[in-house]
Amino acid sequence: MWFDATQFQGFQRIRHACDQGDKINGYGYNKHDGRNYAKQTINDGPSNIAITTEFIKIPGGQHGGDWGVRVRGKPMDDDVETITSVMFSLALEGEGSMDIVSKLSPEGLVSPVRLEGDTPELGDFEIHIVDGPSNEHPQGLDQDLSLTQWWGRELPEGIVMENLLMSARQKVSQGDQHDAFERPYAYFTLLNTLTEENEEVSNFYTFQKVFSGEFQFDVLFRSQSSPNKITGDSLETELAQREKTFDARFQEKFRLHEKGFSDEHVGFAQYLLSNMLGGIGYFHGSSVVDRSHHPLEDEENFSDVPIKAELTEPRSLFTATPSRPFFPRGFYWDEGFHELLIGKWDNDLSLDIIKNWVSLIDENGWVAREQILGEEARSKVPTEFQTQFPHYANPPTLYLAIKRYLDRLTEYRQENPINQHTFMATFDNPVLLQSLHLESPEMSKAWLRAVYPKLRLNWQWFRTTQSADLSRFNRKAESKEAYRWRGRTPNHTLTSGLDDYPRGEPPNVGELHVDLLSWMSFATRLLKDISSQLGPEFSTDVQEYSLIEKEMLQNLELLHWNEENQAFCDQTVENGEPIHVCHKGYISIFPVILGLLEPDSPKVKAIFDLIEDENELWSPYGLRSLSASDKFYNTGEDYWRGPIWININYLTLQSLYNNYMRVPGPYQGQAERIYNSLRHNIISAVFKDYQKTGYVWEQYSDKTGEGKRSHPFTGWTSLVLLIMAEEY
Repeated sequence: MWFDATQFQGFQRIRHACDQGDKINGYGYNKHDGRNYAKQTINDGPSNIAITTEFIKIPGGQHGGDWGVRVRGKPMDDDVETITSVMFSLALEGEGSMDIVSKLSPEGLVSPVRLEGDTPELGDFEIHIVDGPSNEHPQGLDQDLSLTQWWGRELPEGIVMENLLMSARQKVSQGDQHDAFERPYAYFTLLNTLTEENEEVSNFYTFQKVFSGEFQFDVLFRSQSSPNKITGDSLETELAQREKTFDARFQEKFRLHEKGFSDEHVGFAQYLLSNMLGGIGYFHGSSVVDRSHHPLEDEENFSDVPIKAELTEPRSLFTATPSRPFFPRGFYWDEGFHELLIGKWDNDLSLDIIKNWVSLIDENGWVAREQILGEEARSKVPTEFQTQFPHYANPPTLYLAIKRYLDRLTEYRQENPINQHTFMATFDNPVLLQSLHLESPEMSKAWLRAVYPKLRLNWQWFRTTQSADLSRFNRKAESKEAYRWRGRTPNHTLTSGLDDYPRGEPPNVGELHVDLLSWMSFATRLLKDISSQLGPEFSTDVQEYSLIEKEMLQNLELLHWNEENQAFCDQTVENGEPIHVCHKGYISIFPVILGLLEPDSPKVKAIFDLIEDENELWSPYGLRSLSASDKFYNTGEDYWRGPIWININYLTLQSLYNNYMRVPGPYQGQAERIYNSLRHNIISAVFKDYQKTGYVWEQYSDKTGEGKRSHPFTGWTSLVLLIMAEEY
């Protein structure tokens, strides 16, 4: 936590939780390995300070080992006076104790500040807060600002800002109010006291340092069971080594220089990966669910019935997040895309996250599309969006990530014939932790066996709750395989992930949605592939999936292909008769981007033509979400009605690359042309805007290529790295 202490108003801009309204000139991780090392830069223009934070973990001993943090600051404009007040907080939850063992003084604490503590999980530990070698400090009032100011309390009932305000009020009441505006850094300081009934116990501490100009300090956690204790010198050495290791591994994984990218492009690509990894978090708490209606009851029967929400039992989730400031929680629709990149970098970390998500699938096969776990998570979500409904779905994108794992598994076994001796000989190699489920056939099969039952349950839930009614309307189909998104409202289908994308109006039980049938076809094919690898006892499942996949693909063309528009379309019902609803855009290309059409299908040609047409989906910056010729283009909230989304553009590129460009067929040349141009446009647009703004964004304008809405949005926009590396 920090603020500009040069100006009195600087205290009102105290930085803590990242927020889009902070007007920071770009921030994020420049390097992050997902496990033991990270480096972050925060360019705080309004405070004239660029802050760099670096972090390492050093495993060892019986309690997890040591960790260290280095915080550095440098004025962005050396000609501007810069005084920065920085605070670092330490809190202890659960059993145990933590105490300052440095000599306490009302003037402040001498560096290094030392704390000691113990918990059942961490054992005995100590923490050192150490000043850098050449810090400078302004003059205080009754406190020595070259020392560390501090505050501790038994429970964090108040907040740090209250303590700073209390300190400022006391000093102003005893002195010159005008001086407080001239020298705010001398007034907004911690009180150097313990605020508690029992002054022998405190479990929450905040330490404050006030710097003039450039600064540095370290925070070192030392486990008493660690064989080699971290020090300031070893931190320096470790940080330099970890950075070199990260750079070398990044080059080995993605080989961007070999593809002709500059150092600036590589730095941008590292930013994409690092912020995806830096956005991974552990969440715990209850969610809000309304289970008052039967899952198969139509929405029309309770559209005006009040919500009957209840808190669930607390659950836990380990997940990546789309955006640290705006969407700091898990989203089912997003997570499968996230794991495409995470899995390329760290296979086993990705499998751990996927398995966590699969564990949330309940006994009926449902998983909430948005994981808003606990009060802190709910504080970021408007009340009307907090309640989850157990008949609402979301695109099952985890299947994308699991398919990519199966692809990696196949590639690895082809390149590395199984050799048990080699595997055992390298088992203690830390890098192996990232690929155990590739190295070991037993572990890979065990993982698939562990997730398969709930994946199948979720698939069955989709086929039950999201199935469409073909019998009530005069429809011709080969089977009952047809689907519609439940939970529709006028002008919105939030459950589809495509929110305001135009559909049939008004919402009704006779709708059929082409994107959902496409997702179901893709999921069925993947479950067939998984079950075929699990052994002969799953042969019945394989046969079932094979039959249903065939029926789904038949109905995809029978029910959703519109010959007049040469496009795949939704259906709705008017006057009791089914009609196509054709709004050309992302939903029209789902059968191609999920690889469901054979390379020689004439419908592939029609979709390629739709993609390439500048009056339809093609723009100089990527594929727009809705055709420029559609009457709803750029209307309403304009969320999925024209702007460019990287996740769908990525799916398009990977399908062109894997299914149509490198496979013989009559449209192979057109596929390659689209692929090369689209890849170039996407990389150029996102990189150019990153250079301009310091951020990557939730979506991009199809007219200017400028980033729009949430930022930094280092969820699926980070897939640009895979596009650069051509890792599909």
